[in-house]
Amino acid sequence: MIKISPSILSADFSNIREDIKKVEDAGVDLLHIDVMDGAFVPNITFGQVVIKDFRKISKIPFDVHLMIEKPERFIEDFVKAGADIITVHYESTVHVHRAIQLIKSFGIKAGIALNPATPIECVKHLLNDVDMVLIMTVNPGFGGQKFIEATKDKIKQLRTLIDERDLDIDIEVDGGIKEDNIAEVFKCGANVFVAGSAVFNSKDINLTIKNFRRLTEF
Repeated sequence: MIKISPSILSADFSNIREDIKKVEDAGVDLLHIDVMDGAFVPNITFGQVVIKDFRKISKIPFDVHLMIEKPERFIEDFVKAGADIITVHYESTVHVHRAIQLIKSFGIKAGIALNPATPIECVKHLLNDVDMVLIMTVNPGFGGQKFIEATKDKIKQLRTLIDERDLDIDIEVDGGIKEDNIAEVFKCGANVFVAGSAVFNSKDINLTIKNFRRLTEF
């Protein structure tokens, strides 16, 4: 079963309540929230205080993606802010297993993210401890980028590894997902799709979400 996780980074923050309500009414499964620190990635977004305010206006499960250095420093804060899933980057800390265990200790789901150039082999020893693996299909830091075609092979490799071990792990993809490529990415093995501009910049969000689901019905 696929899950759609619109990226709040592409929403209109002058009308954030309305934009969140639009995707909620469209029946999305998650709300993807990118947290950037200006160090791990070349951009700054928002922190736990803003996410806490988002939680006041939405009951959608929050898919919080920490693009920050040493994320273990702030995991408890994001849990308290309302995160339902917290994903940390393999590249962001030397103690990634400890960070994952810390997330799980709060009773929420844990994910591990890989940048486009980071090989799948890096997470094979972590698969028994995570609920989701996020494959970055663009270089992280900015929305609206073009999908990197070479990441399709990584998705396929990861799907094979998960299936061989008979594990129940979501494969999330983030970056450049649109109506014209979601079906092919789904065929590669992904089942959770982050889409920012393709959703929030569309003329009809309801129709876009319906089309995403239709295009992944095989």
